Amino acid sequence: MMSLPEILAEVAQHGVRHVCVTGGEPLAQPSCLPLLSELSDAGYSVSLETSGALDISGVDARVSRIVDLKAPGSGELDRNRWPNLALLNADDELKFVLKDRTDYEWARRMIVEKRLADLCRVLFSPVAGELSATTLAEWILADHLPVRFQLQLHKVLWGNMRSK
Repeated sequence: MMSLPEILAEVAQHGVRHVCVTGGEPLAQPSCLPLLSELSDAGYSVSLETSGALDISGVDARVSRIVDLKAPGSGELDRNRWPNLALLNADDELKFVLKDRTDYEWARRMIVEKRLADLCRVLFSPVAGELSATTLAEWILADHLPVRFQLQLHKVLWGNMRSK
């Protein structure tokens, strides 16, 4: 396991301005919150991608949060931590990965009932291999939803390959 100074040195070698902390569930790692703060202190633009199952209240205010909201088709609907919604702001994003029309209808209902588009940017992505990207885009356009269409780029670029 790398120490925080080792991680910061590794990041510095890449010459990037933006760092996204993701993979598995970062907030399940005890050193995640200090890492986010250290990266912010070092001048990076930092984002956190999280499953939405854990409390985001301890995340440094300088970090933008990309929070999943699990749809019924994920089998993880009961893992959504609804109090996280009250913590979101305009710099954050709420992400739905949708498997089918049932998931889409549920997500559309959540946007209206919980006024999600007023909280932050809302992203819709199709589950790779389950829902056609074209179909999802057509549904969004037909309903004039205030969402941004997004592909899961890691799936497009690397498929289901696990990191090393």
